[in-house]
Amino acid sequence: MIEFSLRKQLDTAGGRITLVVDSHIGAGSFTTLFGPSGAGKTSVLRMLAGLMRPERGRIVVDGVTWFDAERRIDLPPQQRAIGFVFQDYALFPNLTVRENIAYAVPRADTSWVDELLALTGLQLLHDRLPATLSGGQKQRVALARAVARKPRLLLLDEPLSALDVQMRTQLQDELASLHRRFGLTTVMVSHDLGEVFKLSDTVLRLEGGRLAASGTPREVFLQKRMSGRLNLHAQVLDVRREDVVHIVTLLIGQEAIDVVASEDEVAGLQAGDTVSVAARAISPYLSRT
Repeated sequence: MIEFSLRKQLDTAGGRITLVVDSHIGAGSFTTLFGPSGAGKTSVLRMLAGLMRPERGRIVVDGVTWFDAERRIDLPPQQRAIGFVFQDYALFPNLTVRENIAYAVPRADTSWVDELLALTGLQLLHDRLPATLSGGQKQRVALARAVARKPRLLLLDEPLSALDVQMRTQLQDELASLHRRFGLTTVMVSHDLGEVFKLSDTVLRLEGGRLAASGTPREVFLQKRMSGRLNLHAQVLDVRREDVVHIVTLLIGQEAIDVVASEDEVAGLQAGDTVSVAARAISPYLSRT
């Protein structure tokens, strides 16, 4: 459905990199661009949207060329059948919820706006301005507005990263439901591995502007991972001495745990540091919470 070959020099926080990405995305799929900050994920998204111009390459959607550097084809964003959800929502502050959604609907199709308000649970908020909404409510409006165009391609730039865990989980479910209901082809940027596994059919993992791996989440992240070792990254919250041992409080995910550490392990360690936690011969007991 979508074929793209993108080349561009990018200035990132880590220095200049050369983005070189060639891939294709199947119709109706949910694809996630994953990788560290500065890898080029958002740049790929913006190039697909027409908000950033590649130096070389091409983008073809459903047989229609959106961009071709050699043939000097570069459709502007308004001529590309896309819906885009930005990290900061980008809602019109002077328009109500209904007006924000209706802005993207051709000829003010009120029945379609009503359907989107119902699907995203915004009926009772239809006359509210964005400044009066919570983060989760604003994200629902942004998503409804993006879907309102009935896009061939829905682009999401870390759409849930600013939300708390409970709201993020709820909106992940709603996003998955909208994706399936309207048969969307969706491309999302995310740093959240749990989110990737929950939503994605395909992952494109970028490193330093290059495509390091592609496939299903299982293929990209879990191959050759089965072993007797546990390896986690954690943030140090506190380091203290109790009797003859050192106790380090670590934040792993959303959980704080205490571990016993040696004198050598705590040397120079302070709150805010990131550490690696490793253990051998792990045989965990799993229970539903």
